[in-house]
Amino acid sequence: MALDTVPATAPPTADPQPKRRSPRSRRTPTRVGWLFILPNVLGFLAFTLVPLIAGLGIAFTDWNVVSGLSGIEFVGLKNFQVLLTDMKFWESVLRTIFFAGISVPGTMILGVLLALALNRDVPGKVALRTIFFVPHIVSSIAVGMVWLLLLNPQSGVVNLGLGKLGVSDPPDWLVSQTWGLPSLVLISIWSGVGYCAIIYLAALQSMSPDLLEAAKLDGANAFRRFTTVIWPSLMPTTTFLAVTMLISHSQGFGLIAFLTGGGPGDSTTVLSYYMYSEGFQYYRFGYAAAIGVMSFIGVLILTAILWRFQKGRGLYT
Repeated sequence: MALDTVPATAPPTADPQPKRRSPRSRRTPTRVGWLFILPNVLGFLAFTLVPLIAGLGIAFTDWNVVSGLSGIEFVGLKNFQVLLTDMKFWESVLRTIFFAGISVPGTMILGVLLALALNRDVPGKVALRTIFFVPHIVSSIAVGMVWLLLLNPQSGVVNLGLGKLGVSDPPDWLVSQTWGLPSLVLISIWSGVGYCAIIYLAALQSMSPDLLEAAKLDGANAFRRFTTVIWPSLMPTTTFLAVTMLISHSQGFGLIAFLTGGGPGDSTTVLSYYMYSEGFQYYRFGYAAAIGVMSFIGVLILTAILWRFQKGRGLYT
């Protein structure tokens, strides 16, 4: 009886050696990547880096821009020396500290409270999130127009409501030297609280629910859970909001220019508006650039302090 023939199998072949990519093929993805980011890089160079370097250089000159580039005169540290004895400058610094020092914490406190409320299962929460966020994306001119009508001393809804409540002499708000800057603080908080709430809400929804469940099992009440779990988890988000809002409020210009124009008197002339008036009203561009440099240094120092303060205090840091 013939034995069954077993088909012969081909001997295993060694794995082919991987083909080496040529230097030209390795450079192609890098070039494609640079092409993708090129528009952003050009925008950064043209609208951020070059103006920043130019502004730093102009701060050491006396230039009124009308005389052209030939009228630039190097004066060294003279502009900064004048700043140190300029009372208008220091008054605008104090107003900026008052404006940002109340607007930023106030907006963040209301933002986190609103985020906690929107994080619950409430009817129409998606629509509510949109409504609260809309003031942040609306132009500052539109926001200013609304508040001009609301805070009108004679016919505004706010003063009419205060009159109904028995207030015989309501504030003049934006046309008052006493109430002008607090009015801007109120408007700033109103327009920014929705943005803070949405950022905080995103951070809340990214938290691990196991942490809160563990705190509940340990018997922690709502306040205890907030102070020991929720707030430490929100510390990186809080630092981000504090830094970005501090920068935006220190450079805030649109609402002030539209609503008060730095007045009445100089009661709402913050640092950014003082820099604008020196540069574009009195054509002292060197002096205005020196104000901008001092503002940049101040914000940089405050940012470093905030960053140092939060380091190690967060739940994940």
